Amino acid sequence: MGSYADRRKHLMSHFKSGVAVLPSAPVAIRNNDVEHEYRQDSDFYYLTGFEEPDSVLVLTTEHPDHRVVLFVRPRDPEREVWDGARAGVEGAVRDFGADAAFPIAELGSRLPDYLQNHERLMHRFGKDRAFDDKIVAALDATRARARRGVGWPAEVVDPAALLHEMRLFKSKEEVAAMQRAAAITRDAHIGAMHLAKPGRYEYEVDALLREVFRKNGSERPAYPPIVGAGSNATVLHYRSNSKRIEDGDLLLVDAGCEYGYYASDVTRTYPVSGKFTAPQRAIYELVLASQTSAIDATRPGATLEDIHRRALEVIVEGLIALGLLSGDRQKNIDENLYRPFFMHRTSHWLGMDVHDVGAYFRGQNPRPLEPGMVITVEPGIYIAETNAAAPQNYRGIGVRIEDDILVTPDGHLNLTVDIPKTVSELESACA
Repeated sequence: MGSYADRRKHLMSHFKSGVAVLPSAPVAIRNNDVEHEYRQDSDFYYLTGFEEPDSVLVLTTEHPDHRVVLFVRPRDPEREVWDGARAGVEGAVRDFGADAAFPIAELGSRLPDYLQNHERLMHRFGKDRAFDDKIVAALDATRARARRGVGWPAEVVDPAALLHEMRLFKSKEEVAAMQRAAAITRDAHIGAMHLAKPGRYEYEVDALLREVFRKNGSERPAYPPIVGAGSNATVLHYRSNSKRIEDGDLLLVDAGCEYGYYASDVTRTYPVSGKFTAPQRAIYELVLASQTSAIDATRPGATLEDIHRRALEVIVEGLIALGLLSGDRQKNIDENLYRPFFMHRTSHWLGMDVHDVGAYFRGQNPRPLEPGMVITVEPGIYIAETNAAAPQNYRGIGVRIEDDILVTPDGHLNLTVDIPKTVSELESACA
């Protein structure tokens, strides 16, 4: 399903008589009258390729002529001087595959025409309460036509279950976009390894990452980069990126770009002075062994639970060997005694969203992986400076290693394999 038209047809083919209504992402105000950078809703973009706000997509099965309808901002020369060109009503039809398009201001008056005589309405109630009110008003207006012999949707369903299942399986075109995102992210991480030296600041590395992303055609970071030096690496979602990098620090960099609305998500941890200390190397090699084992387990039929269990077993055995845990491996797992050191899961879906959509379970059971899915594999060990139970020489060490893995018919493909991660590769890159 490489084209937007194919995706729309596939979605609607599951409904004998239905109308789907999907709004664009709202504009968010940053401060006073300044807006945050706009990024289109992933579902809306997946079906349209349309990046403008204040838009609504309507898909129908029963309308004789209008199966794809867009409500958009009309052309407005005065506003376009300030905000840039708009596609307008004409462009929505000409360039984005709509059978008909109307100004967004006409949504309330025209939507009942598209709801009538459909059995089912597909809309995500609860996501945008203000837009929900518009849907309710349109339903009320459609019901008021009953005396004219007009029917209305008696069933409302969330289209996300089907739409997100579609998004979970990547087409060749989507994989190509993710490979390009991975290549840009590779260049950014390697540049960061060369830049990060004692005396630099975390925000300098952050700035370089963003520069490389943008210079290579990425629209934006897939998420705010995490650049944590020293003990900041033990904070999972560290955000301030403000510390001066010191001699002997490990630097954890969790950063990925977005390209064509598809995300990369990569973490590397390395010694800014060019050499791991013995405790740093012991923790790093343990995390790397854990990740290698988990990636090896990634294949059709495996589950994310299988992959996590593989990573967890290696980490727990290693922590026992290093004296950070004691006793039996299984007891440590069953009683969650490892959680002060490894407190997150190993994998999540990756795609248009960095934590992408799609069901993780089939009923009560973890779903098996299938070709076309993309996941992260990202074990880590985090030993807080305040962890009095840990030996002093390990305190303040945080290591995470993360790659993006495509499930293939015969196993897997590591999309980010070109980014250095062995001890020798990292020490060479940081030398």
